[in-house]
Amino acid sequence: MSAVLDVRGLGATFPTPRGAPLRVLDGITFTVGAGELVCLVGPSGCGKTTLLQIIGGLRRASEGEVLVEGRRVTGPPPELVVLFQQYGKSLLPWRTVEGNVSLALENLDLATDERRRRVARNLAVVGLTTFEGYHPYQLSGGMQQRVAIARALARQSDILLMDEPFSSLDAMTRAGLQDLLLGLWRDFKKTVVFVTHDVEEAVYLSTSIAVLSARPGRLIETIPNDLPHPRDQLATREDPRFLRCRRRVHELIGRTTQHA
Repeated sequence: MSAVLDVRGLGATFPTPRGAPLRVLDGITFTVGAGELVCLVGPSGCGKTTLLQIIGGLRRASEGEVLVEGRRVTGPPPELVVLFQQYGKSLLPWRTVEGNVSLALENLDLATDERRRRVARNLAVVGLTTFEGYHPYQLSGGMQQRVAIARALARQSDILLMDEPFSSLDAMTRAGLQDLLLGLWRDFKKTVVFVTHDVEEAVYLSTSIAVLSARPGRLIETIPNDLPHPRDQLATREDPRFLRCRRRVHELIGRTTQHA
């Protein structure tokens, strides 16, 4: 499997108002193959979001580099799109659902008809065809996140970076969006890097799990996840392989938390 993301010796140090600089990431190295769904987990404050922002070209590393399809990242790569945790703030409240999705296409050289087709197609994919004229405030949290997902898909980027996108949703909505994501990942052959603080979510979604230590974040271990597809919210979570993987991730995080 060819690597589409290559993270090499990544470190991040931030200045502080007083005292020594804050070391957030230290020596992170890993690769992500085409079509993988890699979940990043670790203790709170270990630098997961910072790592995702650096991969996405939204923040500079102090040392090391990120390559996307062999090219060094110096800004947001066109092959990649970021889906943020605060989906409500990423939607423009004065725009309709259709207008928010079309925002992703406005700097592309597309004919008006093609732009409309892409918007309609991706709203259909996330089940929001009849809501194109609604505004974000008229939608539930789960529906707002579906709009954000449709906007990301409309861009037709090969790589999705997702920063705890379901963390603020209720359990039932979250489960539905997890299954939606797995369906999109399978059908559209995307490469996904998914940050989450929820170990069960990581095991349910991933093809592998990268576990970071407490700050400064270091890569402790990457755990392959061989759970079969399609996955089911009940049967998969009762599978002995799911339980073993969940236990291993908890053990690693617990160990690094105790030694922090």
